[in-house]
Amino acid sequence: MTMAPRTALLMSHCVKVNWLAGGLARVALDVPGQKVNTLSAAVLAELESVVNDLAQRTDLRGVLFASEKPGQFIAGADLHELAGSVGAPPAQVRAMLDRGHRLLERFGTLPCPTVALIEGACMGGGTELALALDGRLVAATPQTKIGLPEVKLGLIPGWGGTQRLPRLVGVDAALELITTGEAIPAGRAVEIGLAVDAVPSERLVEEATYWIEEAQRTGAWREGRRRRAQPLGLSEDQARFAFALAEGAIRAKTRGQYPAPLAALRAIRDGVNRPLDEGLEVERAAFLEVIGTPIAATLIDNFFITTRLQRETGVEVAQLKPRAVQRVGVLGAGLMGAGIATAHARRGLPTVMVDVDQARLTQGLQRARQVVQDRVAAGRASAEELADLLARLNTGTSPRSFHDCDVVIEAVTENEGLKSELVGELGPILPPDAILASNTSTISITRLAQAWPAPDRFVGLHFFSPVDRMQLVEVVQGAQTSDATVVTMVALAKRLGKTPVVVRDCPGFLVNRVLMPYMAEALLLLAEGVEMDRIDRIAVEWGMPVGPVALHDMVGLDTSLFASGVLRAGYPDRAVATPLLEELVRQGRLGKKSGRGFRVYDRKGKPTADPEVQRLLAARAAPPSDLSDGEVADRLFLCLALEAVRALEERVTRQAGDADMAMMLGCGFPAFRGGPLRWCDTEGAPRLVARAAKWAPLGARYHAPATLIEAARTGARFYPASAPVSTPSAV
Repeated sequence: MTMAPRTALLMSHCVKVNWLAGGLARVALDVPGQKVNTLSAAVLAELESVVNDLAQRTDLRGVLFASEKPGQFIAGADLHELAGSVGAPPAQVRAMLDRGHRLLERFGTLPCPTVALIEGACMGGGTELALALDGRLVAATPQTKIGLPEVKLGLIPGWGGTQRLPRLVGVDAALELITTGEAIPAGRAVEIGLAVDAVPSERLVEEATYWIEEAQRTGAWREGRRRRAQPLGLSEDQARFAFALAEGAIRAKTRGQYPAPLAALRAIRDGVNRPLDEGLEVERAAFLEVIGTPIAATLIDNFFITTRLQRETGVEVAQLKPRAVQRVGVLGAGLMGAGIATAHARRGLPTVMVDVDQARLTQGLQRARQVVQDRVAAGRASAEELADLLARLNTGTSPRSFHDCDVVIEAVTENEGLKSELVGELGPILPPDAILASNTSTISITRLAQAWPAPDRFVGLHFFSPVDRMQLVEVVQGAQTSDATVVTMVALAKRLGKTPVVVRDCPGFLVNRVLMPYMAEALLLLAEGVEMDRIDRIAVEWGMPVGPVALHDMVGLDTSLFASGVLRAGYPDRAVATPLLEELVRQGRLGKKSGRGFRVYDRKGKPTADPEVQRLLAARAAPPSDLSDGEVADRLFLCLALEAVRALEERVTRQAGDADMAMMLGCGFPAFRGGPLRWCDTEGAPRLVARAAKWAPLGARYHAPATLIEAARTGARFYPASAPVSTPSAV
């Protein structure tokens, strides 16, 4: 048989195969025009051609599978193609699965040892391809992460991940990776046996060559293949304990609202004690079950919205480029100020934090240390990162420390008078082209900008608490804020690893404006005799992370009261008064931070019922309500959704996806419902208009907006009809 030249076996559009010494072939993937490699149908076709050629070689002694993209291995299957399979006929989906399985099987049965050289992100289908090979070497870099994140998209691994991973690392470790969808670093991959070693990037080829030579000498690669093709061999007791424990943890975390993690668990449970080929068939059946669910469609579409937000500049003029930001200042060392300063310093930006005295700065620095120390304890950061953070984070008691900052973020107490005064004082101090941002959560950016000499360079930058965990940043564009300023702030938020959503200045901006009707409605329901535990339970069962009464205590009753006042002033026709909240604040019940709110909190923050509040409610509340759970949920979430529609009507955000993602990231609106506007599409405008009419006697907050009424008449939607949507809820 004629062989291709040893220097280049195959050069194609995406795949390059070079021969190394000793009969070793290096297969390298590099999808042109993309930052990451994805396994599209076109890429699969090229890999099929490559593996077929390799299988025919008589001089092949080993295969090294790598990526030509620095810091990136394979991001997984092409999600656009995968999204097109949602709702497709089962035969079409099955054909896609079978094609991937055949390819991985071909690589896994080449007549020589095979090893993946993993540097950077290795996700989904990329991980499954690596699992089909005999070994995996990982680059010892912070960028190297390996994961099977399919459950986060409402899916499960479909190219063998649920069967090959447990046979390699054991059931417990496999369950953790697959049912959470979390990626692990290089060191952890070696620790659990997913990778054979972690080495510097420049030594990957050298170490892979040595590993193949040893595998050839000992024949261990053949034994490894034989072992991994067999049933795992769990005893009945082992299986029962492992899977029962995992199922309990999954149900506690997902509350049964996300089917994919349980489907993945069943695939592992029902497949690992069978021969590999039978286990793979179990996995195919489970994959076909979840890919047809509307929840998978919604979660995939959520991913596309997030990707779009990370790509866009935040303004209509796409050609605008952000200014370079080399030094940042933060005014205020409290909880939010310290969190914002820490976020910038952690991402490599020299940052100065200013407050009125050294005692407050000391507390702020301690908060900064604690953020990184918590990450070190969780294995997500190193001691060196803490040292780097402290080296980049400076402090001062004079605003003159901001003299060389490109951006300064004001994060003092939510008091308009104080903020305006400080904005005016900063004018003569900051560089003439500096941008000033306010972290206000409710106060008008347009009004605050009046105290700044260049209102085009004044903007809202609303972080959410806790800053180190919350992904959303609202970039608030005031009446005079320039697009250039917005673009710079959007780029800065992305640099911090956040998801920025640009919103137009209005009372409450977007998240607080849409959330507060829900929060206020909970208090009205309390006054109508609905028990607070029942209200919170119904909201959590609907999908919220915590109930609205508990959320009042978490954010602070004084904060809720202030926000409520802003919204009543801004929307007097529909924002309701909250006398119960006023009474509790007068009594010094500020929520969790003071140890007393709607509930009492112990030193560890654990809540219990407060008899005093119960007596207060009993004295003020109407007779016990006869509202059903569904009606309570309707009251809570319908007013929220209607306010989201009004905000979109007023162009507070540019499109529905922006508003929905902000609500999911900012307040935990359930991702499986896709945001309040997608929920409107799910329920259908005619149904929502009818339900709004039912509650309309309660006030204007339940009056259906014109957009929704028109949609009920014409069949219009907030998302295209072809876009994935959720199933109608039980409400």
